[in-house]
Amino acid sequence: MPHPTVVLVHGAFADATGWIGVISELRSSGIPVIAPSNPLRGLASDAAYLASVLAQVDGPAVLVGHAYGGALITVAGTAQNVVALVYVAAYVPHEGESVGRLQGNFPASPLTGHLKEWTYPLPDGDSAVEVTIEETAFPSVFAADVPENVAAVLAAAQRPLAAAAFTETASAAAWRTKPSWALVAGADRTIAPEVQRFGAARAGAVVVELPEASHAVLLSEPTRVADLIRQAVRATAS
Repeated sequence: MPHPTVVLVHGAFADATGWIGVISELRSSGIPVIAPSNPLRGLASDAAYLASVLAQVDGPAVLVGHAYGGALITVAGTAQNVVALVYVAAYVPHEGESVGRLQGNFPASPLTGHLKEWTYPLPDGDSAVEVTIEETAFPSVFAADVPENVAAVLAAAQRPLAAAAFTETASAAAWRTKPSWALVAGADRTIAPEVQRFGAARAGAVVVELPEASHAVLLSEPTRVADLIRQAVRATAS
């Protein structure tokens, strides 16, 4: 039978090219995959955008979310054609919970002290705040196990996240009804491993932990990430 389509959702301070190694791995296994761009403007609007992508996917889909992308797949994963959720170094919020509140239950990660604020215009003429990681801190906070020259490029090219994304609450928790898998990055300095473990356990996810992996685990360990996604695909293929 045909494989479900894997939909890869990137998180904050990154773009879809971060999935390059994972995409190559999955396609080598004959698994169809797409990696849409995440607007990074807020949980409700970003999840709505992802839901619109899913509505145009033929057949079943396996949703994979990295970091803040985990919150998006938690909400958009209620779509009828989503058959599994895979969290990669990700937030796994509950319905009615924001990522800020989830993170607030645990000690702050090094990310907190290295955010840089910017502003961007809104359609009504007002402005809103967005954040990036300070460029000098980016390698150690986000990509400690990635080659220095690559981490430097990632730092320069990072995409900002609207500050509102930290406070908007999840309107649904798809993991309550969809099978879940989770990869915990044990050396993550962006989303603390304790936050990842808690969310994965609450969701009843099948968990794999890589003790030395940074937040950029999808770049540093694409085969391990793809292996977990393949598990989800095999378990839910009809």
